[in-house]
Amino acid sequence: MSLKIGIVGLPNVGKSTLFKALTKNPVDISNYPFCTIEPNVGVVKVPDERLEKLAKMSDSAKIVPAVVEFVDIAGIVKGASEGEGLGNKFLANIREVDAIAQVVRVFENEKITHVNNKIDPIGDIEVINTELILADLETVTKTEARVEKEVRGNKKGADKQLEIVRKVKNALEKGKLANETENIMEMLNSSAAYENEKIIIREMSLLTMKPFLFVYNMADISQKLADELENRKNIKLDIKIEEELIDMNETEKAELGLVSHINDLVVVAYDLLGLMTFLTTGKDESRAWTIKKGATAPEAGAAIHTDFQEKFIRADVIMWDKLLEIGSWGKAKELGVIKTVGKEYIVKDGDVIEFKV
Repeated sequence: MSLKIGIVGLPNVGKSTLFKALTKNPVDISNYPFCTIEPNVGVVKVPDERLEKLAKMSDSAKIVPAVVEFVDIAGIVKGASEGEGLGNKFLANIREVDAIAQVVRVFENEKITHVNNKIDPIGDIEVINTELILADLETVTKTEARVEKEVRGNKKGADKQLEIVRKVKNALEKGKLANETENIMEMLNSSAAYENEKIIIREMSLLTMKPFLFVYNMADISQKLADELENRKNIKLDIKIEEELIDMNETEKAELGLVSHINDLVVVAYDLLGLMTFLTTGKDESRAWTIKKGATAPEAGAAIHTDFQEKFIRADVIMWDKLLEIGSWGKAKELGVIKTVGKEYIVKDGDVIEFKV
């Protein structure tokens, strides 16, 4: 499962520095707007100590972690939805990601230019969100006109689609993100009963229907912020310190009393998408496999190969810590601790699984 998180924000808020700290890749972080034109892309592993321990137990030849792909998208400015700055190009890049990590500048530094010449995190969020909302409104308005024609032509299900399109449009016109539309997320996460409505939502590929994570770039990450900022799904980072930690060894970090929190972002971003991992382990490799929370055993098998879902017979399952406690898969089987499950089994985060197909 390929996962993409788009890093967005106004120019000069720390997006590219964050990307560098995340991926350990050198990127241009010069102090001027639109320094990033083509998006930088980097793959970051999801930290998972369980995998390391299982690999040691199995004497695995290699370890394959779950990963998240981060995309450093150039700074958005007011008017981007109408093509200001490099707006159209950037909005197209955002459309291709699964979730949005919005970097918000909280730190003060007169040497680093702010595009609006003032530090105003709430205002900065409003600028970004407004541009994304305006871009979505254009998409929804075009879709509304098309579906209205389909309703007049008596196309099956078009009336229900028009209802949901107008509901989203109404939310956007009130300045809300599409994902804040009343009951929209419940519908998208519900059963196939709403498949017709889900289709039209997927077709529109709305920017503000994506999950949002706010990354507050601040000099003191223990600082309490205004409730309007704290109440959003967020993580606090001193991004400059995270960049400096890249070149330090563990001894230097300890002497300075510095601890990196960069991996917290990867974990939170992974969780933001409603994902979890199950594990496989053996001599060849120990690997983390990415699946949606609530996936059944056959759906989890599809992460390895589509045939595993179609030809699923059963699966042998044990929780990772129980397997480590016993010491080997073979011994766990002898003791009868490994349980055999069928198609209805809901996989848990940390399950170690062997599929039978």
